[in-house]
Amino acid sequence: MENVLELMKSRHSVRQYLDKKIPDEIRKELDRYTQKLNLDAGLNMQIIYDEPECFSTRMAHYGKFVNCTNYIAVVGKKSPDLNERAGFYGELLVLKAQEVGLNTCWVALTHGKSKAKIGEDETEVIIIALGYGKTQGNERKSKEPESVSNLTPDSPEWFQKGVAAALLAPTAVNQQKFKFLLNGNKVSAKAGLVGSCLKIDLGIVKCHFELAAGKENFVWA
Repeated sequence: MENVLELMKSRHSVRQYLDKKIPDEIRKELDRYTQKLNLDAGLNMQIIYDEPECFSTRMAHYGKFVNCTNYIAVVGKKSPDLNERAGFYGELLVLKAQEVGLNTCWVALTHGKSKAKIGEDETEVIIIALGYGKTQGNERKSKEPESVSNLTPDSPEWFQKGVAAALLAPTAVNQQKFKFLLNGNKVSAKAGLVGSCLKIDLGIVKCHFELAAGKENFVWA
């Protein structure tokens, strides 16, 4: 993905969509990228197109979703690190969607039953709404870098960039409950103790951090 930092800055959660179909060429590009991510991550993410039922429930109405007929179902085999992987690779797909001109919203509860195919040993972790937004969404308030990391004026530039990018990441109800700690060239990322979707959020923010900091500059502790 080109200009990934610009994609992070321009991407905001969108819940209201235009009644506009996603063209075939964009579907093919997204589906190819989804297959690649699934191979890399050991996931079974699926994009469901032209399916109005999942977001036509009372819960979806409560979540203020309008005209949402496309979504990504993040599915994987049950394992201790599934939620974190779901967040990391789901966010890569979200950024790809932004790159091809689509809008998204991570949705934990305010939706109905998806049409994803889920195996016996699999579970659906979360859903991501997808489509052409009525707007591009709104910028969120963000915490200070020092409150989510051990950043100092002497920290290397790559660490500063990584933390800044992590603060651009979507988290459940914008809770931003995570911490990045630098020790030498090792970075540890910790989730908050109390909140919703904390491990998914951890995966999402680690995705942003890694893309901005550069994998060549550090190792995950």
